[in-house]
Amino acid sequence: MKIDNDFELLSEVRRIHKETRGSYGSRRTSTGLRSRGYDVGRYRARTLMKKAGVTVKHRRKFRVTTDSKHNLPVAPNLLARNFQVDRPNTVWCSDITYLWTMEGWLYLSTVIDLFSRKVVGWAMSNRINASLATEALSMAYWRRKPEKGLIHHSDRGSQYAGGDYQNLLGSYGMICSMSRKGDCWDNAVAESFFHSMKTEWTTGMLYRNRCDARSDVIHYIEMFYNSNRLHSYLNYKNPNDFEKNFMWAKAA
Repeated sequence: MKIDNDFELLSEVRRIHKETRGSYGSRRTSTGLRSRGYDVGRYRARTLMKKAGVTVKHRRKFRVTTDSKHNLPVAPNLLARNFQVDRPNTVWCSDITYLWTMEGWLYLSTVIDLFSRKVVGWAMSNRINASLATEALSMAYWRRKPEKGLIHHSDRGSQYAGGDYQNLLGSYGMICSMSRKGDCWDNAVAESFFHSMKTEWTTGMLYRNRCDARSDVIHYIEMFYNSNRLHSYLNYKNPNDFEKNFMWAKAA
């Protein structure tokens, strides 16, 4: 461990606060400091944050964004809120959200691996349609090449219940699961990711156009969330490191 002093630690605390856009509380700040070689516990991190004049962003409540008012066939809820998975590419979840820009709405579709909470596929568009969802699923599939039998969970939105998406799931050998009507908690991991992204990253941002918003979202997903964000569910590891540790342990 490094021999630290308050001046050096306060600089590191401010640096972590800036890098994470104020999303880290005392526990994650403590873990971040320890990863940089400083022996700092949670309560000292809290004191340092106060001295540094930095505060964590407040979380916002969930918002329901799904329109399930359609006559398309829906799948049973096979997941049944069992969000704990013991290996990668076993269960994925998908959802869609939106961001406001001065040019208009930008819609984001994601696919998340429940094992590591990693975003394995994403797509963005100025339209919320089937293509948005299928592009995210195709990215996830070609990145991961999962074996047949993977459970794919989503809400009952028309983008997921429609023929284009269902045909794609079938061609990839995936089993469809859907949330119960009007119950966002059945897809809580996907909802939680959007909640974190908006609270930690995009809240307070004024995007001039969709291109700016797109670049910022890609940075959040690939450079921060997947690669650096300390996830409490993963024992304060980021998704990429969590998967690497799993593969190393499996190979040992």
